[in-house]
Amino acid sequence: MPVELNHTIVHARDNRESAEFLAHILGLKTGTEWGPFIPVATSNGVTLDFATVPAESITIQHYAFLVPDDEFDAAFERIQQAGTLYYADPHMKQPNEINHNHGGRGLYFLDPAGHGMEIITRPYGSHEATPPAL
Repeated sequence: MPVELNHTIVHARDNRESAEFLAHILGLKTGTEWGPFIPVATSNGVTLDFATVPAESITIQHYAFLVPDDEFDAAFERIQQAGTLYYADPHMKQPNEINHNHGGRGLYFLDPAGHGMEIITRPYGSHEATPPAL
């Protein structure tokens, strides 16, 4: 059987707030609360299970989401409408800009717990350098 990532736990100060924030930005739905978790499922079957933990226990993580161009446009609009700060780079030195890495578009933003979220339209390494003309 091939190995697939099925789910991961995302620590948050408030599981519902963080789950609903990400679901809203990505145009997804939150699932039914299950024990301490609020799930957000992606289209490739991976679920992010948000769990409330004490703020001092949160280790900041990075989550990248590959989206089609039309979904990028919709998410970008929701980010702007919500007044969420976004950046072209993971170091947050290029505010209010998007990048065009790998022949696509991408941006970074923080969720309510401080996790780095990224949306991209092309996977890393998918844009081959064009060889010089001979």
